[in-house]
Amino acid sequence: MNTRREMLKQAGIAAIAGTALAARAVEERPPLRVAMIGNRGHNSYVLKGLPDMPHASVVGLAHGSAEDPVTKLEDWCGKNGHTPKVFDDYRRMLDTVKPDAVTVCGPFELHAQMCIDAFERGLPVFCEKLAATTLEDYERLAKAHTKAGVHFATMMGLRYDPAFYTAWRAVRDGAIGRVRLVQAQKSYVLGNRPDYYRKRETSSGLICWVGSHAVDGIFWFCDQPFERSFAVQSSEGNHGLGDLEMTAQCQFELGGGIVASASLDYLRPASAGSHGDDRIRVAGTEGVIEVRDGKALLVNSAAEGVQTLDAQCNLQIFADFADHVQGRSEAILGPRDVFAVTKACLLARQSADSKRPSIPQPRRKSVTRKTDLRP
Repeated sequence: MNTRREMLKQAGIAAIAGTALAARAVEERPPLRVAMIGNRGHNSYVLKGLPDMPHASVVGLAHGSAEDPVTKLEDWCGKNGHTPKVFDDYRRMLDTVKPDAVTVCGPFELHAQMCIDAFERGLPVFCEKLAATTLEDYERLAKAHTKAGVHFATMMGLRYDPAFYTAWRAVRDGAIGRVRLVQAQKSYVLGNRPDYYRKRETSSGLICWVGSHAVDGIFWFCDQPFERSFAVQSSEGNHGLGDLEMTAQCQFELGGGIVASASLDYLRPASAGSHGDDRIRVAGTEGVIEVRDGKALLVNSAAEGVQTLDAQCNLQIFADFADHVQGRSEAILGPRDVFAVTKACLLARQSADSKRPSIPQPRRKSVTRKTDLRP
C-alpha cells in the first residue's frame, strides 16, 4: 500500500515528466524567423502574439520609408529578447536575413509592392489592410501570389474578437439557417490623424481603410462572392483633413442573392469611452444574430427571447497565421479572403467616386469553404 509520501513523490515525478514533455514539444517545434517591414497600422497584432510563441524570433526590421521608421519596434524587440538586424531597404533585409515569414506595415500605397517582393522570394506574408490600394496594384498582386502559392493574410482583427468569432461559429453551425441579409457598421473616433490621411493616394480612403473590416465581416459570414456594389461617401465635416471622407454607405449583392450593407463613419464622439463601435447583424431563414457592445446576441426558435451567447475565441491572429505557415492548422483567414475583400473595397470606392454602380462581377457557383472550426 502506497504511503502518502510515496504518492506525493510519484505525483512530483509525473509533474516533472509532464513539464519536460511540454518543454520538449516547444523545443521540437521548428523555429519561425520573422522579418517586419514598417510600423504603420496594426503591428500590435504581431507584438501581442510573439510572447506566446517561443519558437518565433524577429530577425529583421526594415523602415517602411523615411516617414515610417521602425524605431519603436527596435525598442520593443530590445525589451522582449529579440535581436533583429535593422535595414533601410526592405529588399536587402529579405535577401540578407532570409526569414520564414514577413509582416508588412509600411505606407499603405506601398503594401502591394512590398508583398509582391516577398512573394517573389517565396515568402508568406501577414499584411496590413488593404493589401492593394488601386485596382492596378490589385491585379499585379493577384498575379504574383498565384505564381508564388504561399500563405497570405491581412490584419482583419475582428475575426478574432470573441463576440464576432462566436457569432460566426453559430452561423456556421446553422443557428440562423441560410444567410439572407447582413448589415455591418464601423464607427470610429476621428482623433488626431497623421498627414498621410489627408490624401487619397496615401490614406486609401474611408471605404478601404475603415470599411475593409466591415466588408471582411460580410464576406466571412456569407462565404459567397461579391457580385456588384454601389456606394456613396462624403468628406463634409472632416475638420480640414484634405480629401478624407467622414461618412460612407456601401451596398453589396453577393452570391445566392444575399444582400448586405456597410455603414462607415468617423463621427464617434471622443467622449464615447472607446475608439470604435463595431457591429454586425446577420439575418437568416431561421433566425437573426447580432454583435454589438461586445456581445453576441441570437434570436431563433431554439429559445424564447434574446439569447446572449458565451463569447470566446482562443485564437490569436498572428499565431493563427504562423500555425498555418508551419502546417499545424488551417487559419480562419487566408488568400481567398484577402483578394475577395480587397477587390470589393476597391470597386465600392470606385462606385462612390464615379457615383455609379460597380461593374457586376461574373456570377460564379457558390462555394462553401471547409474551415477548421477549432473550439
